[in-house]
Amino acid sequence: MNILDPKILEVSVVIPAGRARLPADLVVPAGAPGLVIFAHGSGSSRLSPRNQSVASSLQQRGLGTLLFDLLTEEEEREEYYTARLRFDIALLARRLIAATDWASQHETTCDLPAGYFGSSTGAAAALVAAATDGRARAIVSRGGRPDLAEGHLERVEAPVLLIVGENDGRVIELNERAREQLRSKNSLAIVPQASHLFEEPGALEEVARLAGDFFLKHFK
Repeated sequence: MNILDPKILEVSVVIPAGRARLPADLVVPAGAPGLVIFAHGSGSSRLSPRNQSVASSLQQRGLGTLLFDLLTEEEEREEYYTARLRFDIALLARRLIAATDWASQHETTCDLPAGYFGSSTGAAAALVAAATDGRARAIVSRGGRPDLAEGHLERVEAPVLLIVGENDGRVIELNERAREQLRSKNSLAIVPQASHLFEEPGALEEVARLAGDFFLKHFK
């Protein structure tokens, strides 16, 4: 455990998920109104620079964050050759629920409402987890593939914010179709001049701003 500031807890932990043990990084500012649990996209990890950038921005706004690996090191090595697990949305959703279980029992986060921030396939896992488990207070999707959660979307009760880059035409289409299936309150935010990875100047900052506003609103 590393206390960087008397007002902020930062700690590396291991989350049990069945037989798997998943490395995670937890940051909780003092007085945090909620915890945002990240679900990274395919081929990524908790060390994703984009998710870390968004997490840092959320922390600066007082929100707690939990970034964790959806796959073990052994699974990642297998994935490199087979790409078998990255689209196993049911497995990824179970791992996300396990992370939610862990947070609900940790002394620092047990009283905090939880929300999900999912990227790419991680967004589908977040939606399936929310539909299955029901504890997520709010869900944000960044460049997500909600189409991979088809069959679960109508059972999501939490409000959903779908964020897509203006130049990511195919994914915009997939998100618009998903909105037709969602019954919970939802909205689609298009980031101007942004591509799928939001690599353009200011694009990721806009994602973080939109996500922060959304979580703070729904954690009240």
